[in-house]
Amino acid sequence: MSEKTKQLVSNRYVGKKELWMFSLGGLGQGMIYAMMSSYISDYYLNVLHLTPVFVLLLMLLARVWDAINDPLMGMIVDRHTTKWGKMKPYILFAAAPIAVFTILMYLSPNLSPTALAVYSAVVYVLWGMIYTMADVPFWGLPNVLTPDPEERSHVISFSKIWNSIGSALPEVFFFIAGFALPKIVQAVNAEAAGNPEQMEKIKYLSLACIVIVIGITLYVNSYFHIKERAVPPIKKKEKGEPSQLKRLFTCKPLLLVILMGVFSSGRYMVQAAAIHVARYAFYVGPDLTGMTLAEKTAAINASVSTVKTIFQVCAIVGMFGVTILMPALMKRFDYKKLLITTCLAGFVASIGTTLIGWFTANLYACIPFVIISCIPLGVINTMSIAMIYDCLDYMELKTGHRDNALGAACQGFINKLGSALSTCGIVVMYMIIGFEPSQMLNSTTIMAATELTRTQNFAMFSLVSIVPGISLLLCSIPMFFYTISGERKKKMQSDLQAKREAEGFVVAE
Repeated sequence: MSEKTKQLVSNRYVGKKELWMFSLGGLGQGMIYAMMSSYISDYYLNVLHLTPVFVLLLMLLARVWDAINDPLMGMIVDRHTTKWGKMKPYILFAAAPIAVFTILMYLSPNLSPTALAVYSAVVYVLWGMIYTMADVPFWGLPNVLTPDPEERSHVISFSKIWNSIGSALPEVFFFIAGFALPKIVQAVNAEAAGNPEQMEKIKYLSLACIVIVIGITLYVNSYFHIKERAVPPIKKKEKGEPSQLKRLFTCKPLLLVILMGVFSSGRYMVQAAAIHVARYAFYVGPDLTGMTLAEKTAAINASVSTVKTIFQVCAIVGMFGVTILMPALMKRFDYKKLLITTCLAGFVASIGTTLIGWFTANLYACIPFVIISCIPLGVINTMSIAMIYDCLDYMELKTGHRDNALGAACQGFINKLGSALSTCGIVVMYMIIGFEPSQMLNSTTIMAATELTRTQNFAMFSLVSIVPGISLLLCSIPMFFYTISGERKKKMQSDLQAKREAEGFVVAE
């Protein structure tokens, strides 16, 4: 390797301020996405009372559209460069629409059941399209912030730490709202405080507003502090060359990463299903006998906030704990081995969680096992995007083309598909055990977990125990066939740097 190539590899291009601003933008983006992914199923089923079949079909059909929409967005970004940059402008273009549609998603308009279903479907699909316009370019940025593979991995791992923090912040607001909001509403509007359904609508709209104000501010701020300095020139397609999509579908390592991501969809269950488990699997609070409806509503809301927070803290300790360590772990251990090892450990821990839940129904005894089973969440969230970028290196070396945004679109599709499949699993469980959300939470009734059968309690609990465990086991299988690792990966990166040098690849200062 020549001295010029060594310099290209060893330089550090991303300063501390730029790294922090990009990472805080990821924190804001994580808040916004978590507001949708962690709460939308509960909101649709238990608050708006949309039918489970409708919610199931909406999630599935929206993901079919995403299968087209995400790669399409990736190709648009890869093929065009504006005077403001290649990927940065989308941060500004998408911010306001995301804010508007997130609020519209939790607005709870007073419509007929049919009109409400149509409204929810239109807003949900449009939200997903607009979010794609922001998500694909944003997570494609590490590719153009630096040409150094090691620095790129550091940018990814560090920003994912803050993205994970952002994903957890709505839960903090949810926990506080569970205790404080009933008192505030009682003081302002006693009639609303005695209406369980109205209280939930107020809570979700309040959360959405708080998340949008903080999240969008941090997300947009990143635009002003980051620089695209390693943008490869756009190459015209020559006759006989494969298209962008064909390059993607003929790259075996990339397809294996995508397959791993699809199989790991159940990992989202701990976060997405926690609110349902908190409603219908566990109740922690005073005896509800003799309480007024307003008192019962406040007690159950406090219990739901507490139980959901317990699961969220487990996810934070497991996922965020390992995410903090990812910069060091990614330097020391092979990506493939690290992912396989943690996923298998998470599967074993999920068995422990399931057995404790079945034989003892003791929430607190499950905590250590839930924490361990959440460790792979942080590994997969960080590792999958790093592995996709390694696959882009591989494709650039083999084809001469680098489809940065299309690669980021693959990651976005994996995340959204995983979130949707988790929601679909929750909805299917409602249907299997015969839950009627409109009978459990409405203007005159709120049902506690203690009023259900133990079988129903455990069925809901399985969504955060054995179901994600099986998903972790399945997602490790494709990784046994993944080949961009070890010495082969080092040689690939060395060959790519030499190829770039020979082609006169220019990095902006």
